[in-house]
Amino acid sequence: MDSIGLLIGLFGLFIGVLIMANLADREQQAESPAKTWAVLTYLVLVFFWGGMFATGLLATLAGLVAQTAPEIMAPGFSDDPAANAELFASLPQVGMGLWLPAILGMLFLLPPVRRLCARFLNIEADRLVHAVALSFTMLIVANLWVTVAFGLDTLADTIAQGPELGTNELVRMTWVQELLFAVTAIFGVGWMVRRGWSESIVRLSAITPTLRQALLGLAIGVVLALILIPLEYLLDTTGIGYNEDVARISEQLVGPLTESLLGILTLGIAAALGEEFIFRGALQPRFGILLTAVLFALLHSNYGITLSTLIVLLVGLVLGVIRRRYNTSTSMIVHATYNISLGLIAYFSLIPEW
Repeated sequence: MDSIGLLIGLFGLFIGVLIMANLADREQQAESPAKTWAVLTYLVLVFFWGGMFATGLLATLAGLVAQTAPEIMAPGFSDDPAANAELFASLPQVGMGLWLPAILGMLFLLPPVRRLCARFLNIEADRLVHAVALSFTMLIVANLWVTVAFGLDTLADTIAQGPELGTNELVRMTWVQELLFAVTAIFGVGWMVRRGWSESIVRLSAITPTLRQALLGLAIGVVLALILIPLEYLLDTTGIGYNEDVARISEQLVGPLTESLLGILTLGIAAALGEEFIFRGALQPRFGILLTAVLFALLHSNYGITLSTLIVLLVGLVLGVIRRRYNTSTSMIVHATYNISLGLIAYFSLIPEW
């Protein structure tokens, strides 16, 4: 299955679970509450998290076996003994990055845990869709954990050894991924189950911005770029927080998008549309500005845990404040303007060796 097909399949599963959770919440509000959709939702999630737990456990055990009895695992996955040794050494942590978030994902489905979370977050403990949203945050944690455990250097080498990603392919993949984020957010807030289209858009606060809000969004996006991008460059050139592997991965995954105006517009508009719909639109009213910004930063797993992650967190906090004070549409404008400014800086080489 190609990358786009895999993305559609995974998001299709998540969207299906969210639809079932919304159906369960609607079913619970009926005069004679039933549990049909709730049971189906739990079964799918237990099967999903159980499969992820089993996969992680197997990876951990394989790594431990490779370390204690390397002859059992010979010859490995490649002809390079050093690469095999590095891969096997990372397996226990990679496995933990799957089985531990899987356990936490299932724990968030338990009523006592949901009631505890409801003390700190704006969620309702008896709403299954809120429990599912909490549970799914562990996917972001797992993605980051596995990436870091696998190694940013290994990831960069793997991408480099694969087929070269062209601008057109990255444009298609980016638009598909971000549109799937947006669709997930729309179905997540109950479209076609508990809300109509207009109600869903209002819940997401994706309303038409005023001229003042649009101009403010453009200005804030440009100011963010003028402050944070040169700051990151300055820190990189001085060696503070610079990570060569992050730079390599960014060049491999984002670099081709900055080679054309179409790619730059995609980098700005598509990312703003999808990420703002799901983070600031759907999640922030329930999780708050800080947790949403943290999840937003962790989603960018290609940065690992580096200075770049902190910068994304800061941007996420600004976007969260904009969303709370105005609306999601204005935060989209800020996000798009910031990303496009970043792309134009690279396109016109406005910063040396960018």
